[in-house]
Amino acid sequence: MSVKTMNVQEIAKRVVNKEDLFVLDVRNEDAYEDWKIEGDNFDYLNVPYFDLIEGIEPIQDKVPKDRDVAVVCAKGGSSEFVAEQLVEAGFDNVYSVEGGMKAWSEHLEPVKIADLKDGGELFQFVRLGKGCLSYMVISDGEAATIDAVRMADVFINFAEEKSAKITHAFDTHLHADHISGGREIAEKTGATYWLPPKDATEVQFEYKPLEDGEDVKIGSSKISVQALYSPGHTIGSTSFIVDDQYLMSGDILFVDSIGRPDLAGLADDWVGDLRETLYKRYKELSDELVVLPAHYMTNNELNEDGSVGEKLGELYKENHGLNVDDEQEFRRMVTENLPPQPNAYQEIRETNMGKISPETEKKREMEIGPNRCAVK
Repeated sequence: MSVKTMNVQEIAKRVVNKEDLFVLDVRNEDAYEDWKIEGDNFDYLNVPYFDLIEGIEPIQDKVPKDRDVAVVCAKGGSSEFVAEQLVEAGFDNVYSVEGGMKAWSEHLEPVKIADLKDGGELFQFVRLGKGCLSYMVISDGEAATIDAVRMADVFINFAEEKSAKITHAFDTHLHADHISGGREIAEKTGATYWLPPKDATEVQFEYKPLEDGEDVKIGSSKISVQALYSPGHTIGSTSFIVDDQYLMSGDILFVDSIGRPDLAGLADDWVGDLRETLYKRYKELSDELVVLPAHYMTNNELNEDGSVGEKLGELYKENHGLNVDDEQEFRRMVTENLPPQPNAYQEIRETNMGKISPETEKKREMEIGPNRCAVK
């Protein structure tokens, strides 16, 4: 009996459009509690696959028959088995999620942010399963990526579809919660790979140092990407202002939170830098700049079109992390109120430094789990 499948693109569409879905997650409880597919109008049931090997009686009365049911596991095999049992029991509304949580973790949803002043375009790539945000600026046959994630070919192919060649790949900082695709993009396309030098003291490869005040032109339309030194999340964290309209804040400032300063074990050292960036450097910028971060925490931060971003002026009104007047209270909030470290973050940092070169499957394992770059 054939089982219907649902791919992660379809699930992403339902998340963005706030559509209905019932998710039956058959991973172990601890994996489910740590990280799951999230949608505003999704309902959930978590029953481990091992509890269903003998039959689906434990869930038969809990799975609805009047709405779509997506069965998901780690990689797609266990979900297919459970979905098959449900179909045999008379459910015709059940789908096995192709590739499971592994595929969900890697899916990128491109969203056009805007047409730029001189004819260029700005795109955001939303990694719904991980909370990562990457960017591409395209102008007159040239393209630049900012904080590209590991799936380098997605960016290369997207640029080709837009008749553009990637000439620059930027990282705002040395990432610790996911593997960067910037260096691979540069190697495959001949693009220049840019990294803040203060984050690159241990890297094992050639890069171009991204210095404060650097301007880089993308295409003949002269879109400038201005580097703004903004330490705090890492010692080298650097922001970009694109087209005088968009502030690429990396992991310094999010829509609903601020960046954590502890992923190199230096929270107490860097908290002062973080406060200075958020309360002084950014304060000098225009309130009209649209903040486009490198991560988001929850689907509440998604705009109606599926993008993530908000004007800097609004964040100074609404974001709690920007409204702590007492410096000691800010220090306590940033150093004591931290979520668990990202999974395998030390290995991820070493990968991004070029110190180790794991196989693709190992990289996938290293990235499993939620985004944890923000102060709660």
